[in-house]
Amino acid sequence: MKVLVYSTKDFEMDNLKKANGGKHKLRFITDTLDTDTAVLAAGYDAISIFSNDDASLVVLETLHDLGVKYITLRSTGYNNVSIKSAKRIGLKVAYAPEYSPNAIAEHTVALLLALNRKLVQADAQVKQYNFSMDDLVGFDLNGKTVGILGTGKIGSILVRIFHAFGCKLLATDLTRNQYLESHYDLKYLPLEEMCKKADIISINAPLTYETHHLFRNSLFKLMKKGTILINTARGGIVKTEDLINNLKKGHLGGYATDVYENERGIFFQDHSEKGIDDGQLKELISLPHVLLTPHQAFATKEALVRIAQTTIHNLDCWEEGRGCINELGYETFVS
Repeated sequence: MKVLVYSTKDFEMDNLKKANGGKHKLRFITDTLDTDTAVLAAGYDAISIFSNDDASLVVLETLHDLGVKYITLRSTGYNNVSIKSAKRIGLKVAYAPEYSPNAIAEHTVALLLALNRKLVQADAQVKQYNFSMDDLVGFDLNGKTVGILGTGKIGSILVRIFHAFGCKLLATDLTRNQYLESHYDLKYLPLEEMCKKADIISINAPLTYETHHLFRNSLFKLMKKGTILINTARGGIVKTEDLINNLKKGHLGGYATDVYENERGIFFQDHSEKGIDDGQLKELISLPHVLLTPHQAFATKEALVRIAQTTIHNLDCWEEGRGCINELGYETFVS
């Protein structure tokens, strides 16, 4: 099968080649998929895309007209793909589920600890031979109330980690995990009630129509003054304008995130020479109580191997005409 791999990063190429073992004809390009670059897929049976590629209706129609039959994502999230449209026009789409929930959960905790204990600031000070501690005071996690939105694979791991820190645990989800309730004293509450009680809130839910801008002024004003918000899910779940206002007013105590709602065209690229034009992002990262990493939570050696293996597995299934367990249907997704 001829496969065009969009948005290729240097750190994933070797894993994809190894997993492929010469079975498929892979061509790697750094271009992201959009309305302009879709034409590059002419003559290919399949494409592989990443979370920041645009697989909306217009792009999918172009791919279909060019003869592309399959799309395999190198990510768990697929809010960038119009699944209903793909199914309607005859494109098969598969994703890479659960490649490393530990990687995301561990990065979530790393973000919280780094923000709370002022590790970035401390490192910068020490490199200037400034060893004062006046601005480096954090707080104990022990005894704090942590609210987790979404107790799937990632959220479940976070429950266990925060329980080990001695935190009180709250959660919001459509379904309750009775094992977590009985073994880790987890208490499920409606989102509004969880936000009123939590000192720290972690977002671990997919971006859907229902969760888009879920965290906005109406929810922020319910939170305690000084609440820390962590987002390793999708940037669009948080309304950035409202977030910035609440951070500047001092109502929110901090924001630690690995994602940003308008990250397409910015993340995964080096803009250090020319800078960026996104004024909202500039303002966000200029705030002293904000810590942002460039969508790197997934990037562990173990996770990258599993992503590559799953990507090739999806292609193998299609080429061999057998069912692909990772294939997405519109009934499983609200596009």
